[in-house]
Amino acid sequence: MRHKIIDWDDAYANGINIPQGERWPDAWAEPAKTYRDRMVETGRAKLGLTYADKPRNRFDLFLPAGDPIGLVVFVHGGFWIRLDNGYFSHLAHGAVETGYAVAMPSYTLAPENRISEITQEIGKAIEAAAEIVSGPIRLTGHSAGGHLVTRMVSASSPLPEEIRKRIVNVVSISGVHDLRPLIDTQMNKMQQIDIEEAYLESPALLEPLNRTRLTCWVGASERSEFLRQNALLANIWKGLGAETDCVEEPDRHHFNILDGLADPHHPLTEALLT
Repeated sequence: MRHKIIDWDDAYANGINIPQGERWPDAWAEPAKTYRDRMVETGRAKLGLTYADKPRNRFDLFLPAGDPIGLVVFVHGGFWIRLDNGYFSHLAHGAVETGYAVAMPSYTLAPENRISEITQEIGKAIEAAAEIVSGPIRLTGHSAGGHLVTRMVSASSPLPEEIRKRIVNVVSISGVHDLRPLIDTQMNKMQQIDIEEAYLESPALLEPLNRTRLTCWVGASERSEFLRQNALLANIWKGLGAETDCVEEPDRHHFNILDGLADPHHPLTEALLT
């Protein structure tokens, strides 16, 4: 059966296509604050650490009870134009309870930053967190954050070689890996993606670093474009020598797909930490 996308805005619209989708992102705010407050009370949170000079160049670091066995970095989504790390603090729980420190950066949003500049900022955030926490590094991100973490293991990664060598696994959750379709959306008035930047910043159009391990994870109930984008990168990078997996989690949509990260025993957390 042939299919052609005519309405690119609808193809990438999540909230209006999910029952009670208007609940998000506010539905994340309360559990995130509760978790943050609890970690501050126990002395296991370092909030608002700086990694560069702009106001949003900050990250929160959540620590396990003992010495960290490594570092997880979670990068938030929002199509590069909205949200910040404060909505997602509770998602650190799964990795923290398994013994990892978890860094959650914010970044300067478009249109103040181009996506290529956001890529550079996330590289600096990872470097700053890696200076504090030793050991292996595992990256994960949601939607636009999935794009940003896979950019870190693309051939044109902004990370220095010593940090690249420490990255042992990447999980892109509902990631946007080919930016070209977004050029035709209304969001692009803020994102300001042009065709040159799309080619330079799309992981699906770049080669992976050597020894890259990647899982592309998506909700089976998501928009067809997110299913396609998820399978796309896993497929292309497998052909370029990366170790990849592609997962469609049943009964999950673009927002509740993240819930698994809060559970140390959920398959999503296990995929990240294995």
